[in-house]
Amino acid sequence: MSRLGKKPIQLPEKVKAEFKNSILEMTGPNGKLSQKIDERISVKINDGNISFEQLGTTREHNILQGLYRGLAKNMLEGVTNGFKKELEIVGLGYKAGIEGGKNLTMSVGFSHPVSIEIPPTVKVTAVLNQEKNTIVTIIGNDKYEVGAFAAKVRDVKHPEPYKGFGIRYLGEHILRKAGKAAAGGAAKK
Repeated sequence: MSRLGKKPIQLPEKVKAEFKNSILEMTGPNGKLSQKIDERISVKINDGNISFEQLGTTREHNILQGLYRGLAKNMLEGVTNGFKKELEIVGLGYKAGIEGGKNLTMSVGFSHPVSIEIPPTVKVTAVLNQEKNTIVTIIGNDKYEVGAFAAKVRDVKHPEPYKGFGIRYLGEHILRKAGKAAAGGAAKK
């Protein structure tokens, strides 16, 4: 990470960055993000570049330099383009919907619907596709928030290996197992 940590980050014209009191703030067309920076790392903003410098020579300083540069790069991507995760709900009678713009409610084979509160930092939509599967789209400017909410939704019902029913990321390949019928046919002679 230290090689990446030494590379400066180029800021586009529409993004403003500010570093005060150990907090790096970026403002762009998609909103505003902030990140607390460890006191062992120095941040310099000049001529449309952000650079991160170590204030020591230990391995930890090296690691932190790369970490905070990576977090700043994600912040830049978030305030300019944003992040998006898509989940597919596959199964007979499995569906999802948004209730009042605050909760994602899913029917995924349990005796009751499962409701998850949507954080204020992300936008969620649930739409049926041609194969009658629900596609849940999660959009936000904070990579961590988008990924954490997508993982929370997927944890409700992992895809099972026999028929593939459950919640999966769009395009995710599920390893399928052969059922009992395939195993029983080999035993007869």
